[in-house]
Amino acid sequence: MVANGRPTSVILWGPPGTGKTTIARLLSSAFNLHFEQLSAVFSGVADLKKTFEAARSRAQGGTGHSAVHRRIHRFNRSQQDSFLPVVEDGTVVLVGATTENPSFELNGALLSRAQVLVLRRLDDAALEILLQRAENYYQKTLPLTDDARASLRAMADGDGRYLLNLVEELSGVKAAGLLDPAALVGAVQRRMPLYDKSREEHYNIISALHKSIRGSDPDAALYWLARMLAGGEQPLYIARRLVRAAVEDIGLADPQAVHQALAAKDVFDFLGSPEGELGAGAMCALPGQRAQIQRGVQALGAARRAAQEHGSLMPPAHILNAPTKLMKNLGYGAGYQYDHDAEGGFSGQNYFPDDMTRQQFYTPGYRFRGARLPSAWNIGQSCGRNGQGRNRWAWCLPSG
Repeated sequence: MVANGRPTSVILWGPPGTGKTTIARLLSSAFNLHFEQLSAVFSGVADLKKTFEAARSRAQGGTGHSAVHRRIHRFNRSQQDSFLPVVEDGTVVLVGATTENPSFELNGALLSRAQVLVLRRLDDAALEILLQRAENYYQKTLPLTDDARASLRAMADGDGRYLLNLVEELSGVKAAGLLDPAALVGAVQRRMPLYDKSREEHYNIISALHKSIRGSDPDAALYWLARMLAGGEQPLYIARRLVRAAVEDIGLADPQAVHQALAAKDVFDFLGSPEGELGAGAMCALPGQRAQIQRGVQALGAARRAAQEHGSLMPPAHILNAPTKLMKNLGYGAGYQYDHDAEGGFSGQNYFPDDMTRQQFYTPGYRFRGARLPSAWNIGQSCGRNGQGRNRWAWCLPSG
């Protein structure tokens, strides 16, 4: 856009702290446009009319106008429609910033007049660049060990603004030596995982949980369960989806699955948190239901630690649902293989985040009448294809 010298209206969609407003300012500077920042929380129709009238006056005087609208998703449909004529005739170059899915929150007429640009959470390398810039600004190196520096980036969870806030806190810390990770946690507040129980992240992660179960991947299912629990999801909502998965995707392969899913709900009702959450963990690790219960405890604990360590990573796009055209265009659901249609009911797809190495939380410890099964009678290594070695729902017996 800058190279062609032709500014167009855009919608910047991404999580907090990824630079949406900063990009808008840079675009205004690149095109020498008047920059005006508005907020849907404080701007009504009357304020918008004043802004548009001022923009027309500037346009007559030869000065372009750029209106940056933060939280544009908070405008109702009629308020969004007020943008249409000024965006259509080029009076205003709209840069809308939103953390919500535009295809759900913005009307089609406005979306057709703007290009949607998706911003991802900042990766570790980008956060390190911000960290170095902040140190240059303060003209001092933060008193952190290498491990503590990595922990600081992990605390930010992909949010550049939050990282800079942490640096500001640490810039005033008086330390005799370098802070290790434990001392760092004591010096600053830890960020809660990004998870909104009524927005897209909620539906993305429950989709990842369900499809991980369908794909016979207890490790990924445990990871997404841990992400939902860390985000404060209602256990009853998780229990309902586990019952649905037991009926829809396990079915007659294990008729007891639905009873275990219902029992998981009863366990939580009876024990509460955190002990009651182990019932849901056992359901996610259903291939190992004959294993010692302690293995299930250890598996859920390992999944929780991984969820805390890796932050708010997005599920891989191929296991996300795509109910709107925009989401389809962004690649949601592209390449997903329905496991029940695959050979042997097992596609071997990856259900972990793209930026996370596959991990194994659950190690079955199968027993038969009190004795461990022979090595040939295993449930994963001899059955998994594509090198996954994944725990399958069905028993796999050696030939002959």
